[in-house]
Amino acid sequence: MNSWSKLFNSASLEEKLRTCPPELRRILEGALSGIDVSREEGEVLFRASGEGLLALLATADALRRERVGDRVTFAVVRNINFTNVCYMGCRFCNFAHRKEADGAEFLSLEEVAERAAVAHSRGATEVCIQGGLHPDMPADHYLRIVQAVKARVPSIHVHAFSPFEVWYGSRKRRMPVDDFLRELRDAGLGSIPGTAAEILDTEVRLELTRNKLSAEEWERIIRAAHKVGLRSTATIMYGHIDGPVHWAAHIDRLRSIQRDTGGFTEFIPLGFIHQRTRLFREHPDARPGPTADENLRMHAVARIMLAGYIDNIQVSWVKLGPEMAQTMLSCGANDLGGTLMNESISRSAGARYGQEITPAEMVRIIRGAGRIPVQRDTLYREIENFADHDPPEISPLVERAAGTAPLDRIRQPAVGFGE
Repeated sequence: MNSWSKLFNSASLEEKLRTCPPELRRILEGALSGIDVSREEGEVLFRASGEGLLALLATADALRRERVGDRVTFAVVRNINFTNVCYMGCRFCNFAHRKEADGAEFLSLEEVAERAAVAHSRGATEVCIQGGLHPDMPADHYLRIVQAVKARVPSIHVHAFSPFEVWYGSRKRRMPVDDFLRELRDAGLGSIPGTAAEILDTEVRLELTRNKLSAEEWERIIRAAHKVGLRSTATIMYGHIDGPVHWAAHIDRLRSIQRDTGGFTEFIPLGFIHQRTRLFREHPDARPGPTADENLRMHAVARIMLAGYIDNIQVSWVKLGPEMAQTMLSCGANDLGGTLMNESISRSAGARYGQEITPAEMVRIIRGAGRIPVQRDTLYREIENFADHDPPEISPLVERAAGTAPLDRIRQPAVGFGE
């Protein structure tokens, strides 16, 4: 039996609400009635436990069903981390190398374009391109990456360059951020990843990154991207030196941006991978990533606080593993992200799971949760519905990382809060 099956008992949503603490019940019933959950109320939700946690998860699942139904989406994507050379010194990162170090990598434009072409030949509709902030990078390198990929594979969606990279590129290019983003957009950039958000809190960011990209600057760049027509994801990295007060404020801030711009496509919780990071080794208060209950709460509270604003809540199978990711589909999440084909950043910090899940494996995970598998593009437009047929079986492009089990052997949880 799946270790999480105790969460999926037969009690109805109404029964779970009736047995949870009164303050929590008030907040959850308000959310079910369409009332926005405040930042302060979000903190209360993040502290839910026992019967309150069960009611929280059931409410998130009900709102998921109301907002997006029973379809679970995924994209066929290849990650291309074009350089791991970076001198920014972020304490939570083990991806960065000095340029002279063994293992330092800086892919040529031809190699980036070739990887995009291989991905396209395997059915990818998107390449997600990010890298370190290489000190010797030419001023126009981000532009040339986009041009090279689009010249080789005109139809592929280029989802590239975090706000930190946009900040760096605009400085190197000596252009205002808005103009830099327009230049990339006109060359074929389709959207940007909303990574480098970490926690949008000044005190925490000073410990994580020495505030090299402030929360205010991250928000300014995201708003600029949305203004020029580039949509983005939204992320949070949690489970290190942060807590409920930071999480609720972070989600509230994203909601405020979305209220103004409508530019976020999805929200992606990213648990801290601690094993090889300086933050965990050196900071006295650093934790070894989020607990299982915190993972459940994060996806559920995100669904509840962002309902009607950001309706796609993604679960990262790279961070949590396929079994836990499958469980999250009954805790508010409705998207499994991308097949990836390559993933370097989480693995470099110590993530135990593989670099790729094939489309057929994605479909099996989703069906195992009792949901309808749908392949989507970057902007959540449907490509193919696999309700009654399977995608073709293909071999993984990359060797499986240690710790990845065959996905058709995942133990299936019971599903259906409130059913």
